[in-house]
Amino acid sequence: MTRDEQIGFLTDTLLEEMPQYRREAKRLPESGEERRFFLRCLMNVREPGALPSRYFEVQDELLSQEREEKGVVSSAAMPAVPGEPRIVLWQGDITRLDTDAIVNAANSQLLGCFRPGHNCIDNVIHSAAGLQLREECAALMRRQGHEEPTGCAKITGGYNLPAKYVLHTVGPIISGEVTEEDGWLLASCYRSCLTLAEEKGLRSLAFCCISTGVFRFPKEEAAQIAVATVRDYLRSSSLERVVFCVHGDENLRIYRGILGE
Repeated sequence: MTRDEQIGFLTDTLLEEMPQYRREAKRLPESGEERRFFLRCLMNVREPGALPSRYFEVQDELLSQEREEKGVVSSAAMPAVPGEPRIVLWQGDITRLDTDAIVNAANSQLLGCFRPGHNCIDNVIHSAAGLQLREECAALMRRQGHEEPTGCAKITGGYNLPAKYVLHTVGPIISGEVTEEDGWLLASCYRSCLTLAEEKGLRSLAFCCISTGVFRFPKEEAAQIAVATVRDYLRSSSLERVVFCVHGDENLRIYRGILGE
C-alpha cells in the first residue's frame, strides 16, 4: 500500500464504526496531510474496543514509517549535564526518544486525550503509539476498577514508539495557589515513575514536564521539584540515564538554569 492508501484504509475502517464523521470526511481532499490529520482525530475520539487485525497491521506499517521519517533519537548519544553523568536535558519530541520508557502526563481515566488533534503530551503519545495503547490502558483500568490516583504511575507497552514502554502518571491540577500538597503530589509522580522503572528492570527513561500544560502547575516551580526529586532518587538507584525532555524555549531556559548548563 502507498501512504495515501494506508490512510484511506484506516480512515474507512474507523468511519464504519463512527459514521457520524462521514460528512467531515467528504469535505477533505482525497489525499495529503489533511487526510492524515483527520485520521489522527478519528483515532483520538475512538472509544476502546476490538478492531480487525488487518487494521492494526496497516496502522503499524504507517506509524512505523512515520517514526523512521521523524528519526529516532538515541538517548545514549546525548551529552549528560555537566557534573551529572546520568541526567540529560533535551528539547524535542518525546515520541522520538529510544529510552526504555517515556513518561506520559495522563488524566485520571488513563485512556489518553479524546480531544481530536489536541497538542497535549497525552494525545501526542497515544497518536504515535497507536490504538493498542488505549486498549491496554482500558484493560488496565477495568482491572483496577477506579480512576488512577494523582501521584501514582502505571506501565504499558510502547507499541509503535521507539521506547519499549510508557509510564503513565497523573499530576496535580492547579486551580489557584500551589499548595504544599500539590508539590508533594508532583514529586510523587516523579518518584513513582522512577521506582516503577527500576522495579521493571529498565535502565533509562525520559520525563515530560508533568502537570505544566493544561494542569497549570507553574513551570519554574515544577522544574525545581522535578530536578530535586530525580537527583535525590539517583543517589541510591541503579538507573543509568534520566532525560528531561522539554517542550518550548521557556522550559529549556528554566531547566538549564536549574541544572547549571
